[in-house]
Amino acid sequence: MSLPPFALHPSSSTFPNTTTTTTLIPSPTLFDHRTSTKHLHQILPLIIKNGFYNQHLFHSKLINLFFKYGTIKEASSVFESVEHKQDALYHTMLKGYAKNSTLCDSFKFYNRMQKDEVKPVVYDFAYLLQLCGKKLELERGREVHGQVIVNGFEYNLFSMIGVMDFYVKCGEIDDAYKVFERMSEKDLVAWTSLVAGFAQTGFPRRALDLFFQMQEAGEKADSVTLVSVLPAVADIKDLRIGKAIHGYALRLGYESKVSFMNALLYMYFECGCERIARLVFEGMSSKCIVSWNTMIDGYAQIGKSEEAFATFLKMLDEGVEPTRVAVMAALHACADLGNLERGKFVHNLVIQMKLDFEVSVMNSLISMYSKCKRVDAASSIFDNLKKKTNVTWNAMILGYAQNGYVNEAISLFCMMQSQDIKLDCFTLVAVITALADLSVNRKAKGIHGLAVRTFMDNDVFVATALVDMYAKCGAIQTARKLFDMMQERHVITWNAMIDGYGTHGLGKEALDLFNDLKKEAVLPNDTTFLSVISACSHSGFLEEGLCFFQSMKEDYGLKPAMDHYSAVVDLLGRSGKLDDAWNFIQEMPIKPGITVLGALLGACKIHKNVKLGEKAADKLFELDPDEGGYHVLLANMYASASMWDKVAKVRTAMEKKGLQKTPGCSLVELRNEVHAFYSGSTNHPQSRRIYAFLENLGDKIRDAGYVPDTDSIHDVEEDVKEQLLNSHSERLAIAFGLLNTSHSTPIHVRKNLRVCGDCHEATKYMSLVTGREIIVRDLRRFHHFKNGICSCGNYW
Repeated sequence: MSLPPFALHPSSSTFPNTTTTTTLIPSPTLFDHRTSTKHLHQILPLIIKNGFYNQHLFHSKLINLFFKYGTIKEASSVFESVEHKQDALYHTMLKGYAKNSTLCDSFKFYNRMQKDEVKPVVYDFAYLLQLCGKKLELERGREVHGQVIVNGFEYNLFSMIGVMDFYVKCGEIDDAYKVFERMSEKDLVAWTSLVAGFAQTGFPRRALDLFFQMQEAGEKADSVTLVSVLPAVADIKDLRIGKAIHGYALRLGYESKVSFMNALLYMYFECGCERIARLVFEGMSSKCIVSWNTMIDGYAQIGKSEEAFATFLKMLDEGVEPTRVAVMAALHACADLGNLERGKFVHNLVIQMKLDFEVSVMNSLISMYSKCKRVDAASSIFDNLKKKTNVTWNAMILGYAQNGYVNEAISLFCMMQSQDIKLDCFTLVAVITALADLSVNRKAKGIHGLAVRTFMDNDVFVATALVDMYAKCGAIQTARKLFDMMQERHVITWNAMIDGYGTHGLGKEALDLFNDLKKEAVLPNDTTFLSVISACSHSGFLEEGLCFFQSMKEDYGLKPAMDHYSAVVDLLGRSGKLDDAWNFIQEMPIKPGITVLGALLGACKIHKNVKLGEKAADKLFELDPDEGGYHVLLANMYASASMWDKVAKVRTAMEKKGLQKTPGCSLVELRNEVHAFYSGSTNHPQSRRIYAFLENLGDKIRDAGYVPDTDSIHDVEEDVKEQLLNSHSERLAIAFGLLNTSHSTPIHVRKNLRVCGDCHEATKYMSLVTGREIIVRDLRRFHHFKNGICSCGNYW
């Protein structure tokens, strides 16, 4: 016989018997690659010298081991060295090729088998089908299916399950079902394979139908079948069926099957029943890491962030080492809570566990730091990450957008394009979010065009982001056109459109759209109610807003959050129902937060109720807000009541705390460039021209009936008061727009603070005397000024 080229001459004259020699061939799980092959080379000379090499047992085992060690060339060498090859050796080689080599090499060897007239066995086709399914090679797999039939295995149960499994892996579920229907006999494995196939390829109802057919056919489900069908139950969120399967499993004693209990946890979370999921988890006699992961991620996904993090800590306390999934879920929880300290704790764990090379984990860290308002830390991680995926870029762009770093978000998006990194729907959603905050129509149209050119405008989330962006850019009619054109609408799409109407002061349209939502049988969520209550607040629909607040609790079982209570206080306060607003706060089931008391203080300023405003401010400042806006609001309330000594006290308190008033800044676009104006600034190239224009325009609007409101300014002459009012950022931006655009072009201005009362009145007259439409988006809403009238009806 010929020997393989790697065989060495024997160096020992003694050797044990065949059985002992077989045990000397190492198990591949005990050695690394180098040690295992080295060991084989050491014992091969002994095998050859003692005459055992001619035995079929050694050939098969050596070929198997070489394949497992990845040394395909040496496995082939062993095969070729055998003079009289038994058929079984061919089958061993084909198995090795199918599991360790390429599709091409595997089929080449199968063709050689045919040439050498080796009769294939059913397992040969099983190996080839598994490889075709893994590589998603549909046509080659169909060829193998044909070979199965030609070789007489069409009625072999094992072979047809393999064929069916191949079609499932390739997404050809209907072909898999046809194979299943033609099977003369069906065992539990066949039923379970197809149930799993339907569940995994997005056909949950067909999976359940097949599961019930199996029961009717008298086939008793085992724990594997139940694990296969539970994801389908989770997909359609049918809690009744899920509970029935749970009961069935308990009767069969499957509560000790960890894989089944993990699937059960997932199902309960997906069905919105985390309470039962927790009871199941606590009752499990044994838990694996998947059990912990499912609980932590389940809590994080439904917004139960405190519970998610507490479960994560409990897992650590019990000595269970977290995996990437658990760490990412914990970071998700920290991000939602905005808890930087906890986030840093998890970050340290990531470093200790050496997970800082895992791109998906680092992406989660970028998102966590961004949501915790530490975009600098997120940016540092991004810059230092060597292997970035498009998810990494998306997370950073969105992080910049969420934190108001609009230019940085757009710049990173441009860099992403310049480096030919593939854009996806999440990329567009991230950059659209940034452009919505910038509120620049030209850029909005540009990104919309890109979405159309890349065929991503039909994605429901991209389309929803475009609706939101146009609404925030002042083009509410365009937003509605896009909304009406959408083939598919998610509840967030309805929320974006309702919120858009609300911020534009179109309360009736917002209410009509909410009614349309109910007609479409779309289930409103907590954000829907926040949007519609806010819309009522902006339009003075007091009774309607209160009804929505009651409805969300009583009709939909939604628990109001702090933002909902803030919206109701704002609704009551703007309507002048200050005592009702105060009583509402006293009766809240949770302690009122900064936004609730801030809403009341704002209403007291509008209606000049100093006494109640002071009570609101006392409670507000006990909560120690970290920005000076509420102190400024209190000072303005005192100023409107000419209580200058108290104005001075508030300003002194701000100085002691190191709080500063946020400077007013207004943006206006001209020829694809955004110009920023700050109150009182003179550093713009056209400053002299702007101030001269405003002085001339001031004369015209006074002639038309405008009377300056200088009550909020103290200790300066009247003409100086008017000059101070004339230098507010929105006036500078409006003047710049009027000077540099044609008469037919509307002026779009974005301001970072609320428009003051005097500027609001002045802008109405500016629109009248210039005949121009002026659209101002302030911190809270849009004001459309035209022919001396504002769309808000002075209710803002």
